[in-house]
Amino acid sequence: MADTVRAIAWGAMKILQTYYQGEDSAQLNIDHRKPDGPVTAADLAANHHILEKLTAAFGTEAFGYLSEETHQGQDPLPQDWVWIIDPLDGTRDFIDRTGEYALHIALAYQQRPVLAFVGVPEANKLYFAAQGQGCFVENGSGGEIRPVSIVAPAPDQALTLVVSRTHRDQRFQNLIDQLPFRDRHYVGSVGCKIVAILEQQADVYISLSGKSAAKDWDFAAPELILTEAGGQFTFFDGQPLRYNRGDVCQWGGILASNSPQHLALCQLATQTLATLPI
Repeated sequence: MADTVRAIAWGAMKILQTYYQGEDSAQLNIDHRKPDGPVTAADLAANHHILEKLTAAFGTEAFGYLSEETHQGQDPLPQDWVWIIDPLDGTRDFIDRTGEYALHIALAYQQRPVLAFVGVPEANKLYFAAQGQGCFVENGSGGEIRPVSIVAPAPDQALTLVVSRTHRDQRFQNLIDQLPFRDRHYVGSVGCKIVAILEQQADVYISLSGKSAAKDWDFAAPELILTEAGGQFTFFDGQPLRYNRGDVCQWGGILASNSPQHLALCQLATQTLATLPI
């Protein structure tokens, strides 16, 4: 199964790169009407490729398909096995050509991810993980595959937070301003943020819902590649994330890290948040 999905992911990444490298921005057909952010022809083309190939390989009886570009309704999919797909995570960065966009494909079983793929097209890398089997990165399609393990910071080492350049309301800004991070590393998509932790460019990522929240397809694949590499990815109260619950929004505070201080950071975030105005 993993080999099949890796091939599908590389095919989708090639589609994204073709659009990204095109000189005519009009070919993107950018649609700004979607409440959660713009949609481009690249999102739709990659999504079509992924769904077409996955359904051909695995069918629709045992497997459900939860994709950002086709999701409708508020009921959970009935299948125990659900593919959770974001064909282009970081569309704004894609449009702005920062290079910080990613592809997410995850397979969840009974609401928890068991197989995950995060592709970073502009780095020509595909990170993938299976539950209990570790995390790996493939350098180029058919290229070298090597294991990925986080390097935990020393107990007295100051930590670096990876955060978006935008998408921060004032409450979230107040929270991260009061937490003891040495530095901030600004990155676009969630997938690229978690890769920054894997590649020792950052230590902690925080998400805090406000009027809106990150969605299932933002987190399912990045969560598993981080945890299989030895990191942690939880709500502030230490509880695991659940997917395909009907409401695709992941409300609340979520923290991902490479740090042995993960739970202490969660507790500090909760205590700090309690002091801030709603």
